[in-house]
Amino acid sequence: MAKTASKPGYRCAECGWRTTKWVGRCGECQAWGTVDEEGARGVSVVQAGATTAPALPIGQVKAEVAAARTTGVAELDRVLGGGLVPGAVVLLAGEPGIGKSTLLLEAAARIAERETVLYVTGEESAAQVRLRADRIGAIQDRLYLAAETELSALVAHVEKVQPTMLVVDSVQTVGSAQATGVPGGVTQVREVAANLVRLAKERNMATVLVGHVTKEGSIAGPRTLEHLVDVVLNFEGDRHSRLRMVRAIKNRFGPTDEVGCFDLHERGIEGITDPSGLFVSRRSEPVPGTCVTVTVEGTRPLPAEVQALVARTDAQQPRRTSSGLDTYRVQMILAVLERRLNARLGGCDVFTATVGGIKLADPAVDLSIMLAVASAAGDKPLPAGLVALGEVGLAGELRPVKDVRRRLSEAARMGFKRALVPAGSLEEGGRRRNGQRALVPVGPVAFAPGFEVVQAENVWDALTHVT
Repeated sequence: MAKTASKPGYRCAECGWRTTKWVGRCGECQAWGTVDEEGARGVSVVQAGATTAPALPIGQVKAEVAAARTTGVAELDRVLGGGLVPGAVVLLAGEPGIGKSTLLLEAAARIAERETVLYVTGEESAAQVRLRADRIGAIQDRLYLAAETELSALVAHVEKVQPTMLVVDSVQTVGSAQATGVPGGVTQVREVAANLVRLAKERNMATVLVGHVTKEGSIAGPRTLEHLVDVVLNFEGDRHSRLRMVRAIKNRFGPTDEVGCFDLHERGIEGITDPSGLFVSRRSEPVPGTCVTVTVEGTRPLPAEVQALVARTDAQQPRRTSSGLDTYRVQMILAVLERRLNARLGGCDVFTATVGGIKLADPAVDLSIMLAVASAAGDKPLPAGLVALGEVGLAGELRPVKDVRRRLSEAARMGFKRALVPAGSLEEGGRRRNGQRALVPVGPVAFAPGFEVVQAENVWDALTHVT
């Protein structure tokens, strides 16, 4: 019987989708230029080979080897979960000019005070990096600098310097002769990242990779890049502002909800240990359309101000514009205002924004958005010293949110005198008495000396308490 020739197969480098013929766009993830030929191969039998180390009972594995070591930058340690773990691979992504290189050069200099660090740059010359190091005071004897764009040369530098920490700026500029395509392409980035991860694990060397982002804000390169590394950090901030924030998107060694705040200036970058007050305007008299809330980033409560502007318009389709807030969440709150509180917003442009460039995705911000819009629509300021937090439901009810006591304590520390929260927010941990839910009175409650907490069941009660 004649054997039929096997047809070549094609596979998407992003999501693994397969097809029998080549296409320019993946049919699963819709990515362009990621489908490559893989060939039809049968399953081969793999023989047993040599092991790098014997398998041990998990209780005999030394955990001290993977203990985190501080970077010398407290805010970066907070996001990493205590510091850099030996052998860990960290991907730091952000927009061009946001300050990624400055932050890593600062951290590398701090670590070089006690360990050997190799900084490999592929985007700048060694002299350009030296000028930045002079400006921010990052000159250390144990900090080695190399300008390379070839993977084999990078590995040679690692062999010679023997660093305990490696910084590659950036992974998209490094190419390998063993892979096809140009540096920065899907195949090249995957090959370079896989080799750097293998090098970090073999040498127990902490490695930090700088990554570019696309115009949509996602990390450039194949999705496998994020799966290969241990930690993915996102560097955020307005290029016209000095405030920078680092968030953990993925972290195998710590929390993924922490945020680090930094101040970028001409002398370098500094961590902000107490960012409370950065996202709140300072004014002597209340202004219509403003309301302060308290969001929680990891373990850190942050007071933030929400501003709203409502203006009449003759356009057939009024504008709904948001900055720093979830647009769809704002539209839902506007619908609740119109339906439950009979607010007339159909012929008005509504603009909402946050102060200081912070992005708020916490459901506890809902109540402050509603009060800010209602205050702007009625042109009446809210009472001075008021903070509001709570989730707004489609039926107009207010739902409690987590960490209310921590949020209120921070508000009291910042000098606020009154808080508006959903009913039941101050219940203790059990929340039940004799199998029944404990009833909590609605109205003012003394939370701290000179600080009053008002509990409301729905948006109508909330608006009544503040007007």
